[in-house]
Amino acid sequence: MSEQIGISVNGQAHEIDVRDDESAVEVLRERLGLTGTKLVCGEGVCGACTVLVDGVPLASCLLPATALDGRTVTTIEGFGPELHPVQRAFVANDALQCGYCTPGFVVEAIAFHDRWRSERGTEEPTREDVIAALAGHLCRCGAYVGIIAAVRDACAGRFDAADPPAPRVEARVKVTGRAIYTADVRQDGQLEGVILRSPHAHARVLLLDLDAARAVDGVRAAVDLLDDERVVRYVGQEVAAVAAVDRSTAEQAVERIAVEYDSLPAAIGMEAARDSGAPQVYTGLRRRAPSSAEGPLFPARWRGNVRGPSSFSKRGRAARRLLTQARADGDPLLVEGRWRTAAQVHTAFEPHACVARWDDGSLQAHVSTQAAAHLAHQIAERFELPEERVRVIAEHVGGGFGAKLALTQEIVAAIELARAARAPVRVVLGRHEELAVAGYRPPAELDLALLASRSGGLRALSVRAHADSGVAVGSSIAALCRFIYPAPAIELLDHDVVNHMPPGKPFRGPGAPVAAWALEQAVDEAAHRLGEDPLALRRRLDPDPLRQRLYERAQGLDVWRGRSQTGSQSGRFRRGVGVAAGNWVYVYQLDCTVEVGIEGGRLFVATATQDMGTGSRSVLADVVGRAFGLESADVEVRIGDSRQLRGPTSGGSRTTATIVPAALEAVARLRAQIVQALGLRDAREDDTGIRHAAGSISWKEAIASAPDVTAVADRPGDDHTASNAAGPLAGAGPAGAVMRWAMRRSMTLEVGRGSTGAVHVSEIEVDTMLGKVRVLRVAAGVAAGRIAAPALARSQCYGGVIQGIGYGLYEQRQADTRDGLVLTAGLEDYRIPGIGDVPEIDIHFMEDGFEHVPGGGVGLGELSTIAVAASVGNAVYNATGWRPRELPIRPDRLVAGLS
Repeated sequence: MSEQIGISVNGQAHEIDVRDDESAVEVLRERLGLTGTKLVCGEGVCGACTVLVDGVPLASCLLPATALDGRTVTTIEGFGPELHPVQRAFVANDALQCGYCTPGFVVEAIAFHDRWRSERGTEEPTREDVIAALAGHLCRCGAYVGIIAAVRDACAGRFDAADPPAPRVEARVKVTGRAIYTADVRQDGQLEGVILRSPHAHARVLLLDLDAARAVDGVRAAVDLLDDERVVRYVGQEVAAVAAVDRSTAEQAVERIAVEYDSLPAAIGMEAARDSGAPQVYTGLRRRAPSSAEGPLFPARWRGNVRGPSSFSKRGRAARRLLTQARADGDPLLVEGRWRTAAQVHTAFEPHACVARWDDGSLQAHVSTQAAAHLAHQIAERFELPEERVRVIAEHVGGGFGAKLALTQEIVAAIELARAARAPVRVVLGRHEELAVAGYRPPAELDLALLASRSGGLRALSVRAHADSGVAVGSSIAALCRFIYPAPAIELLDHDVVNHMPPGKPFRGPGAPVAAWALEQAVDEAAHRLGEDPLALRRRLDPDPLRQRLYERAQGLDVWRGRSQTGSQSGRFRRGVGVAAGNWVYVYQLDCTVEVGIEGGRLFVATATQDMGTGSRSVLADVVGRAFGLESADVEVRIGDSRQLRGPTSGGSRTTATIVPAALEAVARLRAQIVQALGLRDAREDDTGIRHAAGSISWKEAIASAPDVTAVADRPGDDHTASNAAGPLAGAGPAGAVMRWAMRRSMTLEVGRGSTGAVHVSEIEVDTMLGKVRVLRVAAGVAAGRIAAPALARSQCYGGVIQGIGYGLYEQRQADTRDGLVLTAGLEDYRIPGIGDVPEIDIHFMEDGFEHVPGGGVGLGELSTIAVAASVGNAVYNATGWRPRELPIRPDRLVAGLS
């Protein structure tokens, strides 16, 4: 049933017919086109849909549309035309990253600001005041540090006047709700697509009849999504899809699809899949398993449901002999044990989404993706199209963290439905779909043995990892233990255990936080047994010169020097300090080009990369602007479109290391072309302008006077004469050579010289009665070379720390091991860090060490999160004397461990 309501929205009156089951957020977004209000959780948990109703902030996802009758509503679009002080403060403090949650934060913060200012004037609220006011809001990127600072600044009157400089070039469109994401795209005649998913963990589809769905009034297309095998291997696997005039109609039609399943035995989870006689997920000589890896997939043997081992060992037999002898001798310097981790879901706030449209045999797809150029290539291959007939657009991307790197089934569904319906079709996953089938960091089990020495480095190391990536393979966990603490004998073996659960996907620093969780705790335990400072031991074990300086700095921190002796405390509340180190391979993408040019007297830079909140737009604008003595706002940035020259994927910390050198090379070529075009003799250039025989001219004047001209450049190679640093694979022998070759061949990635580093020192408080752990402060030292955009890099590192805390303490997806159903249904069930969980965070950048890289810096997105959970685990041990072996460090586990 429906009824007509009358509402005032942003000062305009509307009469709208609404359904009884329709929410306010649906009306605002789909009927009125006010897409600044975001639908994320649908449960009133995240705050992204916050609007003012009669001046009061409310979650519009929980508010029935019928309840708006006679009310006055203000959305994010209703503030202006001048920026509110809160919006200015958000811009200045870089209190955002991907921007998807930003409108909800801003609306709530404006309500708090206006109330505070009317009652308190320009008195500055405390950190706790702001946290209490914004407690109903979540940010997956972890922009909380900037948000707290922004609200305090705005309330104190620091942004009552003119608009401030913006560290992030797209900040204004994000704080005003004008940034358009794929989920916001609306085209003429657009249909809504919904996917039918398997209710079985393993079954053969005997019959799929779409006729009843096609007969539903308003349905325009229905398509089969199964392959020729006609087998589903996990609950939630895509079976079919329907496109209709609205989502409600499509959902009704999906329920009419007739499917006959022949249910087959299933192995749910890693333990069941390893049992003798377990149902096999794949059979035959050629087993077609999807990859959970961002890197290359190395050959390995299958034994039932176990694929592996893939080895990255060095004198593996010698390692086994040394460790076996140490075990027989009862050597106290032998540290060994089993560590486990849980599935961590990416939980990007913009869901996976695609809007597909066919025009005369050409395809245009708006996609929430981390890889516009690569995805266009994949689509062309999948649908047998020339690449020039495929265009992928990703203007703004609301987070990804590794889950949006490839061609996924919602994209295929949208494209197939659009072709069948001959109309644009939008497919947007719901939050339960995101949590269940859109990807996760695979849980793992690590058996680690480490043999330390009383002087010098490690004597031996063995890591055997088993990863649970559902139906996918390609984990690399043990292999990553090769790159930080060398030993003469190392055995590193990775296994995939396939089972009837949805496929895992790469997640920020794939495999590395899992490896660090075990390795860094083992090193900490070795220090305890040696009676040695854990940082001093790391300085002895790790020869890397950059990390050596980070260890030295960490040793001088007050929080480290003032820590208590492990296990010395008593009482309910105990504090501890822990340290962990991490590193990440420096890589860049080879097949990428940046264009810099002048068009109509304005400078632009273009490449087919994308910005999911990591700051690629701003990095390009800053680098090009500085080279011409201009502000970043003076540079037009053209990204998020596969029609541009091929740009890098946003993943694996490759983007900055790829686009900055290419942009600098293109700038040098453009400057020469400008000099030539203006006919200047005896010209000498610098970053301020051109000196020539007849005088001088600034770059601003030169650009305004020059004709339209462009210069393009591929990513140049590094200057290896400028550094003695060895590549991380240099000492890895044949295995390293194979890995480097495979990365070049399968991913067009080059492994550069030098190794990044991070050292995290965390202080925590443990409530021993309730088992709760609260992180009080984190000091992070990061060595990734020269920082291209300091404010944004700091924001990235804040977010990395906060995601690491979530991995360590809260995040765990739950599934029913009987039938494979993912029980984690929404953000009410899946706990990510909120604003009240944010500790004091101090980030220190060490900006040298990469002088051989054009621009002097590399990526740090992965590096900032890898060691955080392990540092928290070591802090728990320091506080209590109990060492956590399983993530997350849940209250029940901690209480049981102390019993």
